[in-house]
Amino acid sequence: QAQLVESGGGLVQAGGSLRISCAASGRTFSTYTTGWSTGWFRQAPGKEREFVAAISWSGGSTGYADSVKGQFTISRDNTKNTVALLMNSLKPEDTAVYYCAARWSPSDRTYYIEGYNYWGQGTQVTVSS
Repeated sequence: QAQLVESGGGLVQAGGSLRISCAASGRTFSTYTTGWSTGWFRQAPGKEREFVAAISWSGGSTGYADSVKGQFTISRDNTKNTVALLMNSLKPEDTAVYYCAARWSPSDRTYYIEGYNYWGQGTQVTVSS
């Protein structure tokens, strides 16, 4: 009914860049065609999953964790039902499984940092020193 699929993860050297994407499909997203806040979260080994970035449906509102502010950029293309996360100046501590998540919002201009109810399976990002 609702599927989120991440792609683009991999191995990169410290200081490098990587762009990961999330593609949404399924009847839920086809039925409710607007209002989806989409977020990226990550979970490093032995740590809890943490918020990374989020974007409103309109794309006009974005939010970032302090740890990635100025380093990561979230964007979306609603014509393709995709959300991307561009990660620059990567550090070994950015190594984690990155998850895409979505939740519906009555406002096209609102993003959320929690409370997501649709999740992807994750994509591994490994930054070598």
